[in-house]
Amino acid sequence: MALSIILLIVGFILLIKGADVFVDGASSTAENFKISKMLIGLTIIAFGTSAPEFAVSMSALASGSTDMVLGNVIGSCILNILLILGLAAVIRPIKITDNTIRKELPLCLLISTLLAVLFLDVSLGSGAENQITRADAIVILLFFSIFLYYLITLAKQKKEKKTKAKPKFSLGKSLVLVAIGLFGIIIGSNLVVESASSIATSIGLSERIISLTVIAFGTSLPELVTTIVAAKKGEQELAVGNIIGSNIFNICIVLGIPVAFFGTITPSSFQYIDLIMLVASSALLFVFSATTKRINRTEGIMMLLLFVAYYGVVLIS
Repeated sequence: MALSIILLIVGFILLIKGADVFVDGASSTAENFKISKMLIGLTIIAFGTSAPEFAVSMSALASGSTDMVLGNVIGSCILNILLILGLAAVIRPIKITDNTIRKELPLCLLISTLLAVLFLDVSLGSGAENQITRADAIVILLFFSIFLYYLITLAKQKKEKKTKAKPKFSLGKSLVLVAIGLFGIIIGSNLVVESASSIATSIGLSERIISLTVIAFGTSLPELVTTIVAAKKGEQELAVGNIIGSNIFNICIVLGIPVAFFGTITPSSFQYIDLIMLVASSALLFVFSATTKRINRTEGIMMLLLFVAYYGVVLIS
């Protein structure tokens, strides 16, 4: 137990410092290439911070822990929006661009809804038990191809206006910082997840509770730290792009690829409230953004309160 606590602290230190370096490197990379920071957030940062979730899902499916796979994805997506963006908005209100409201947020909501629909086989009368099949995974990956097409279009069309200000770092140094920061984030996250899981298992928690809380929180620490650091530094496009991109990567890649590779999963302990909150959190983010084109501190507090209420129900149940 003592060793697990020490590793947990070391993991947090690596995560915090790694995220700080990672945001600086990613922001400077965007400035060097004269491309949108939103694009950097949707790709480099989103993929990098979703790496722990992907590693956990592949390992969990290989060992037959199907509940952990779905809990990791659902829990991480809910945490990303309600906890992470909620905290970021409390720190500094987040402006949402028109392009994000029209394209990225609706796509995130669509993919979240798709996962809920594909899983509810019993309720929709299409199966005897709720499953995510290999065919479902292929459908999810096809939707991810739409996201990839959008990213390619964004890369070609959306260029930031040239400014007289020089990038903070050279391109070479920026890429090195991205690599170093990503390394610290991944290693730190793995240490946190493994040590926290060990502590939680010794207490005797169920796999659903562990996956929705310890695993989801642990694998979402990169998004949490990166988004908060970005918010503090005023890099709002990085913060929003990180969360939207991470949620899409979580559902399409973290769930889609392992299921397509290993085959059908049949999680047994999940409840409707988990799927309802997955879709509701994305819908809430879209409504807040579309209404005022920003997420203010009051809305951030509302998101945090909803997060506390949901996890209160999870732990009580």
